[in-house]
Parts: sequence; structure tokens; C-alpha cells
Amino acid sequence: MGKKDKENIAADDKQMEDVSFEDHIEGDDVVEEESKSPKAKRKSKSKKKSEKEIIAEYEEKCEELNDKYLRLYSEFDNYRKRTSKERLDLLKTASQDIMVELLPVLDDFDRALQSMTDHNAQEESVKGVELIYNKLFTLLKQKGLEPMESQGKEFNTDYHEAITNIPAPNKKMKGKVVDVVQKGYLLNGKIIRFAKVVVGN
Repeated sequence: MGKKDKENIAADDKQMEDVSFEDHIEGDDVVEEESKSPKAKRKSKSKKKSEKEIIAEYEEKCEELNDKYLRLYSEFDNYRKRTSKERLDLLKTASQDIMVELLPVLDDFDRALQSMTDHNAQEESVKGVELIYNKLFTLLKQKGLEPMESQGKEFNTDYHEAITNIPAPNKKMKGKVVDVVQKGYLLNGKIIRFAKVVVGN
């Protein structure tokens, strides 16, 4: 057997070994892949399950935050309405103190006009006082002041303060205001002074 033949045989043997080794490796890889595939499937299943749980948690958090937002918005809206109402009420009654202080001036005008009428004062003097009184009263009326109409009305403790009771002049006047000693006033619908009245019984 020649040298070349020996070399060819050796090369064939080596090639056979390489092929069997590659087959062995490929076979191991296939076995390993087959052995790993159930685990991979289990992992993918557990992964899908955890994703569902995460989504559920996020949905729960979203609902919780949405509920908190709605509560907060509702509270803010109530606060806004309440402060707006309080501010409006404050604007309406901001001039209450000065109005109350000016009421005795109106009372003095009423008494002055009544006295001038009773004592037959000059017509021009009466008109002058009436003009000043009407100017002042018109100005106060524009700010929301209004007198109570109490004469002949049913006695009402919400508006009237009884000074005394007297026999009613007739049956119709029983329980009603016979005379007004001091006028009552309202400011934008709110009572700032009760009317002092005489009630018939």
C-alpha cells in the first residue's frame, strides 16, 4: 500500500469522525431544544398570566385615581359655588353698617315733615325738605334699601316688634298693626331693622 493510499484512508477516517461528532452535537441540540420547549411554554404561560395581572392592577389603580379625581372636582365645585354665594351676599350687605347708621336720619326727616305739616309750615319749606329727603332716600333705595309696609298688615314676629297692644278700632284690625312707631327696613331682602308697631287686640 502506497503512501498516498494511507493518507487518503486517514483523511476518510477523520472525515467520518467529524461527521459523527457533528451529528452527535446536532442530536444533543435537538434533544436540548425538545427538553427546553415545555419549560419555555410554561414560562410563556406564566408570562401571559402576569401580564393579565398587571393590566388588572393598572385598571384598578386607574379606577381609584378616577374616583379620587371626581371627588376632588366635586369638592372644588362646591367650594367655588359656596364662595361665589358668600361673595355675592357680602357685596349685597357690604353697606349694611352705614345704612343702619343713616336710618335715624330718615326717621328725623319723617318727623320733620310730619311736624311741618301739622304746624302748617310754608309750602316752599315743606317742598325743600321733601326734595332733600327724596334725594337721600332714592340714593339709598338704589343700594337696596326698602321700607317695610307694616300699617294695617297682619302682625308678624319675623318683621315686627310689638311695643304695646291696644283695643282694635274694629274687628278687622284684630291681630293687625294699628300704628307704626318706628319704620322697619330691609336691605336687599334682609331685615336690618324690625318695625316697632302697636298691635290691636
